[in-house]
Amino acid sequence: MIPSAGLAGQAFQIKEQPTKTYRMDRENHLVRGYTDGLEAMRQAIYKVILTERYQYSMYSWNYGIELLDLFGEPVSYVCPELERRIAEALLWDKRINGVDSFAFDFPEKGVVSVSFTVHTVFGDVRAERKVNF
Repeated sequence: MIPSAGLAGQAFQIKEQPTKTYRMDRENHLVRGYTDGLEAMRQAIYKVILTERYQYSMYSWNYGIELLDLFGEPVSYVCPELERRIAEALLWDKRINGVDSFAFDFPEKGVVSVSFTVHTVFGDVRAERKVNF
C-alpha cells in the first residue's frame, strides 16, 4: 500500500539564494568582510580561471580550468582552446549566461594574455588571464 500523504498538489515557492561570500582583498592578500552581487561574481570568475582543474581534491572536477596541457603547443592551437576552455569552465555556474568578446595579446614569447566578457545575472564582467604556453 502506498501512503496517500505526499507533496502532490502543494504549492512551492522557489527562493533564490544570495551570492554573499567572503571578500578577497587581492592587493593586500587578505580575506575580510563580505561581498555580494556583481562583486561576488568578479571574485568567483577570478577564482575559477586561476584554479587548475583536477589538481585540488577540495574542488569538484567541474571546478577550474585545464591549462597544463597547453604548454609547448603552437599559438594557433592555444588561442581557440583557451576560448573554449574558459567558456566551459565558467558556464558551469548558473549565474553566468554567456562568455564572449575574446581578445588575445602576446606580451612576450610563450605568453598569451586573453581578455573576455562574462555575462552574468548581475551584469557584465570584463576579465583577463595570462597563460604560459
